[in-house]
Amino acid sequence: MADHQEASVTLPSDPASVAAARRYVAEVLSEWGLSEGTEAADSIRLIVSELATNSVLHTFGQSPTFTVHIRLEREEWLRIGVTDSHPRWPKRLPAAVQQDNGRGMVIIRWLAAEAGGRLSVSPTEDGGKTVWIALPWTAAGTPARTATGC
Repeated sequence: MADHQEASVTLPSDPASVAAARRYVAEVLSEWGLSEGTEAADSIRLIVSELATNSVLHTFGQSPTFTVHIRLEREEWLRIGVTDSHPRWPKRLPAAVQQDNGRGMVIIRWLAAEAGGRLSVSPTEDGGKTVWIALPWTAAGTPARTATGC
């Protein structure tokens, strides 16, 4: 297998694109060996939903599209990123008990940490940002490969 595999899709910044992003990631990861219906697959779909939703809701129309990136590096790390062209980086918003929003970044960080992963943000050349989640591929429910021989 190659050192890495990559896939990406660019979608309009529209609420309907959140489901499309989730489906796209599920299809790609299924092709790469992640079984549907596993806890890891469910967590990844939730992470993608939250990242895409944040991109759609919190760019205030200043990012007409967002791009979902998926990278599998040496069958060790799965990296999922969502890029938009809005300059403001994500931050934890106060969430009142009765509000339905404001918890996305908390959920994403918790799911990443639970799997032994991490969240990071990197700037783009056009002044936007990519929010990345890195997860150990074995935590995604795939068998670890062992080296044979010397």
